[in-house]
Amino acid sequence: MRGTMHLLRAGALAAVAAGALVAAVPAAAQGSYSPYNETATAALARYVRAITADPRDFASLVAAGRAALELGDAQAAAGFFARADEVNPRSWQPQAGMGAVSVGSGEAQAALPYFARAQQLGATVANFGADRGLAYDLLGRLGEAQADYRAALTGPDKDLARARLALSMAISGNRAGALETLGPLVAKRDPAGARARAFVLALTGDPSGARVAIDIAMPGSSSSLAPFLSRLSGLSAGQKAAAVNLGMFPDAGEQNYAYAASNLPPMAPARVLQQAAPLPQIAQQATPPMVSASIPAPRTSSVQKSSAAARKLWLELGSSANSEALNSQFAKMRSRNEDLFDGIHGYVARGSDRSRLLIGPFRNASDADTFAADLESVNVNAKKWSNSDSDLVVPLGTN
Repeated sequence: MRGTMHLLRAGALAAVAAGALVAAVPAAAQGSYSPYNETATAALARYVRAITADPRDFASLVAAGRAALELGDAQAAAGFFARADEVNPRSWQPQAGMGAVSVGSGEAQAALPYFARAQQLGATVANFGADRGLAYDLLGRLGEAQADYRAALTGPDKDLARARLALSMAISGNRAGALETLGPLVAKRDPAGARARAFVLALTGDPSGARVAIDIAMPGSSSSLAPFLSRLSGLSAGQKAAAVNLGMFPDAGEQNYAYAASNLPPMAPARVLQQAAPLPQIAQQATPPMVSASIPAPRTSSVQKSSAAARKLWLELGSSANSEALNSQFAKMRSRNEDLFDGIHGYVARGSDRSRLLIGPFRNASDADTFAADLESVNVNAKKWSNSDSDLVVPLGTN
C-alpha cells in the first residue's frame, strides 16, 4: 500500500480496531450502499447484474463502489468509482467515493482533494462528512473532524458518523460527551455502538472497563485485545484515530503502521470481510485518479527518502532561482484557493540553476491532467514534470 500506512494482518486480512465501528455484515442495509433491507454482498451482486446489462449505469456503479467499500475491497471500490466518474464527470458522488477509498486505506491527505472536488460539484458535508471527518481525525485535526461528523448526522451515513464522532470526542478527552453521543446507538442495541463504547472507555483511561465492554460485545475477545488496549494511551491523536477506526497501529519505533496481530481473533468487520462472491472484472481494470500523499512522517525522514527519489510524475506550479521564494508563492496559491489545495503539500526540486515548485506525485498522466484542469479553473497554471533518479525533491520548507 502507498504511503506510511499498512493494514493489520492476522493470517487472512483481519483488523483489530476496525471492528470497533463496523460489525459483521448486518441483515439490514448499513449506511449508503443500498436503500433496501439486504447485506452488502447481496447488494453488490445486484449492482453487478445491473452493470453487466448496462456498463454505463451510473447509479449502479456508485452504489457498487459503496458496497465494495463495505466489504473491505478498496481496489474494487476504486474501480467502480473510476468508471462512474468516466460516465458522469460532473457528479460529486464518484469523487466522494474515491475520497472514502483513500480514507479507508489510511491516506488522509490524499483523500482531502477528492472531498474538495466533490464539494465544488455540489456535495454537502452531510454527504461525505463521515469520511472526511475521519481524514481530519487521522491528521490530528479533531475539531474539524467533529464538525464534519456532526454535519453528517443528517446524511446517509448518520450511524457511522455518530460512532466516529464519539471516538473523536474520546480522543479529545471528552468521555462524558462521547458516551452521550453513543446513546442512540446503544439504545437500539447497535453492535457497532457497543464496540465503539468499549473503545471510548479505552481511549479515556479505563482499560478494565473497556475489557468488560469488549467481552459483552465480543465474548472472549478481551484477553487477546489487551496488548492493543494497553498501547492506546501512548499514541498521538492521529494514531489513536487510525487504530480504533481502521485497525492500523504504529509499529514500535517506526512511523509506519504495522502490527503483529497473529494472536488476535478476527472480528469479521464488514469492511474487511472476505468476499463471499467474486467481484466483477470491471472493478479490477479501473483505478481512480489519486494524488499520492500520506500521513507525514517526521520531516527529517521525509527529506532522506526524497533525496533518493525514484522517477515520479509531478505538476510544476512555478520555478525560481531563489528556492526560498517558492514558499511564499505556494502560500499565496493556497490562500486564494483553500478548498482546492486542502491537504495538498508543496515540494521543491532543486536544479543547478533553478528550483521547481511541485505538487504530487501522481499515479499517471491522466491523474495529473485531471488535477491540472482543476487548477486551470482557478487560474493556476500547471505542467507535468518527471524527476530523474538524481533529482533532489524535498518537502517545501526544508529547502
